[in-house]
Amino acid sequence: MLDSRDQEAPARPFLKLSAVRKTYPGVVALAGFDMLVGPGEVIGLVGENGAGKSTLMKILGGVTAPDSGTIEIDGAPYAGLSVGGSMKAGIAFVHQELNLFDNLDVAANVYIGREPRRGGVLNLVDEKQMRADVLPYLKRLGANFAPNTPVAKLSLAQQQMVEIAKALSVNARLVILDEPTSSLPLAETDKLLEVIAGLKAEGIAVIFISHRLHEIERASDRVLVLRDGVLVGELAKAEIDHDRMVKLMIGRDLKVAYAAPKLGKGEVVLAARGIRTAAYPTRDVGLELHAGEILGLAGLVGSGRTELARVLFGVDPLYAGTVTLNGEPVTLRNASDAVERGIFLVPEDRKGEGILLDLPISENISLPDLDAYARSGLVVPALERVQAEQSRAELGIKAPTVTTRTGSLSGGNQQKVVLAKWLAMQPKVLIFDEPTRGIDVGAKAEIYRLMRGLADAGVAVLMISSDMEEVIGVSDRIAVMHEGRISGLLGRAEFSEENVLRLAVGKPLRQAG
Repeated sequence: MLDSRDQEAPARPFLKLSAVRKTYPGVVALAGFDMLVGPGEVIGLVGENGAGKSTLMKILGGVTAPDSGTIEIDGAPYAGLSVGGSMKAGIAFVHQELNLFDNLDVAANVYIGREPRRGGVLNLVDEKQMRADVLPYLKRLGANFAPNTPVAKLSLAQQQMVEIAKALSVNARLVILDEPTSSLPLAETDKLLEVIAGLKAEGIAVIFISHRLHEIERASDRVLVLRDGVLVGELAKAEIDHDRMVKLMIGRDLKVAYAAPKLGKGEVVLAARGIRTAAYPTRDVGLELHAGEILGLAGLVGSGRTELARVLFGVDPLYAGTVTLNGEPVTLRNASDAVERGIFLVPEDRKGEGILLDLPISENISLPDLDAYARSGLVVPALERVQAEQSRAELGIKAPTVTTRTGSLSGGNQQKVVLAKWLAMQPKVLIFDEPTRGIDVGAKAEIYRLMRGLADAGVAVLMISSDMEEVIGVSDRIAVMHEGRISGLLGRAEFSEENVLRLAVGKPLRQAG
């Protein structure tokens, strides 16, 4: 393995980061990070969620300024970049969540805000010129669609080509691809990797961020590994393989103390068999949830975990398969069907999907079951407040009163409000999707205690998490997903970061001995 200090630098590096540091209250996001980027070089950037990759990208994009360190572009030093300065320097981003307008065609998306004009004082968009200008970029990418194709008709891989065409149109010298293949089927992934090779051949550098390590191995000239804000290793082309990357990604002590269940694993409450979701409509996934257990669901971004949760909650359609509750088949046409049967979801996006920020705590808690708080067809606020006060005491929701606006609470307390509305309805199955994302350490411990208390009360708990410490420290069993399937089930004796990561990237577990 190369040490970055011993690495022979490119003769004329386009970009150089030296001792870049960024901290947030209580967190060192980047600690003295160094990086060189040469023309036409493909650098794989890997690390677990929270390793510092996003912070690095924000610094390169001019969204966030580093606390210290320098950024050099063509030898000129900068303390930090602005968004405009980053774009002017030729740094372009293709984000995991694509930033395209479905109601416009390809050319309009590529030149949005920069459209060629005609007609003098009329200042009309010159669509003919714009489409002619875009065509060479599409040809360079090997695109099989025209500049006037509506973006709504394109596949995800084709939409990503539009984003890359946009980057080429502003003379990008470095294209940063953030999890570009997380939602792509294999054929479209192969096409995107060909595009990366094409960019390299044209002398355009690429930073390729992905949890799919086999793609990193195929595409990269070098791999940088981040862990807890620190550059822990750099692999040259000949050194890049799954095992080396996994070993560099793991290695810290777990900080989440496991609390054993009081009752042990009970009967199967919910069983999903042969489930197919929108993310992977040709792949079956199945699992069983037992009363009294916390089943951790691990996997990389795009593995299909959230889509499975949404199907079990009735939000997304079930393409195939069956769901049984206490041994009886159930039909989940919508979320109301799931709620009626005691299947509840605490979503990853609690602000967008879990609570209404402008409502008080009491009204958020009562919202899913208004009939329980109504008399003669009218909701009685006093009844809402009684339940909210009980929930506040049981869950330790920190707020001046239960009429406090929910949006004013901390992330941990907002999560408790989401939980409170379901606990008031006696759940049978509770699905947590990234239950502690954006929550401080103290609130995390409280959420873990509440989850264990639910399991000990007989609730079947499914916990989806990208936090390795959380998955290993909280779960009784771990199911790992890889590209739409359960790639393995681990009992506590088999728990390790390496085992979870190997299954998450589609590799078999090592045989003992």
